[in-house]
Amino acid sequence: MNSRRDFLQKLGLSALALQLAPLAGWAAGTDKIEQPYDGPVLRVAIMGLGGYGGMVAQAMQSCTKAKLVGVISGTPSKVKAWQSKYGIPDKNCYNYQNFDDIKNNPDIDAVYVITPNGLHRDFVIRVAAAGKHAICEKPMAVNAKEGQEMVDACKKANVKLLVGYRMHFEPKTLEVIRMRQNGEFGKIRFFQGQCGFTIGDPAQWRLNKQLAGGGSMMDIGIYAINGARYMTGEEPVWVTAQETKTDPVKFKEGVDETIQFQFGFPSGAVASCLSTYNMNNLDRFFLDGEKGFAEMQPSTGYGPIRGRTHLGELNQPVTTHQTVQMDEMAEIIFNNKKPVVPVNGEEAVKDLKLIDAIYLAVKTGKKVEVSI
Repeated sequence: MNSRRDFLQKLGLSALALQLAPLAGWAAGTDKIEQPYDGPVLRVAIMGLGGYGGMVAQAMQSCTKAKLVGVISGTPSKVKAWQSKYGIPDKNCYNYQNFDDIKNNPDIDAVYVITPNGLHRDFVIRVAAAGKHAICEKPMAVNAKEGQEMVDACKKANVKLLVGYRMHFEPKTLEVIRMRQNGEFGKIRFFQGQCGFTIGDPAQWRLNKQLAGGGSMMDIGIYAINGARYMTGEEPVWVTAQETKTDPVKFKEGVDETIQFQFGFPSGAVASCLSTYNMNNLDRFFLDGEKGFAEMQPSTGYGPIRGRTHLGELNQPVTTHQTVQMDEMAEIIFNNKKPVVPVNGEEAVKDLKLIDAIYLAVKTGKKVEVSI
């Protein structure tokens, strides 16, 4: 624990930094001082006020291009608490029955759906029908068929469909992608993605097949699937997979505990990945090429992400993922900005096709050819 003396020393240094800040700006020239953002602000309603919804809401307080303005929840007490905390007016509060009325609310631009996976499809389609842009947490749906229906509905309504792929904006991740694109690793040979934790409460929705769409694969495994694609820069052409279940009471039929899966890519590169709800300390990506490597651990957690390559430690800035994500999504919606790695519905459908293939490979025990 820091002592009072340490605290006062830090306080003094902070005060000194504040005094010097204007001088630093003057010395660098006024053109170097960042001007306040005065462009359009994406006004967002969050649907689903659970743990992750709260994390997004808190992170959005630091956004410059996006703002939390509304809530959609089936729990009135949560709505009241969020109204008090974030200053949300009554007219921007809805429940799951009446939120279609947002079509008549000009003060909401987009709805971020952060509900259990099994509810994503219907809610996103309703958001699109209301003429609002849809942001959906990942995995976007429980299978590729439902995902494509969501894409089609948003296209028909002429609204954007974006997915909460926060890692697509994370600085260290983007640096590894840049290095790979520039050939600094040489020809990619191998990717490994390990994603897992020991899940708790057996009654939670993540262990309910109808709500979750599966088990660990539909929660943590999506990171390894998506990561294999953006780290290698290729799309898999075949999948093999094996399931291990040690607790059939907790992990009932259709709810996977642990799945190991493998991808093959057109270049000949391969991926070996693990998704589990029964092991801790698993949040690691490893990319190997003929000229070098990249290792990230933690690789997809809320931060800070850490990594190194054959050239040394990655030292890009630590960011709040959801803050950057929402500001970037505002740019995508308003200015059609093209991110380095897509975050649209089409990108999500590709992941869902691979999830479908993994489950099929587990069921049949055979190699499954894929085309995404």
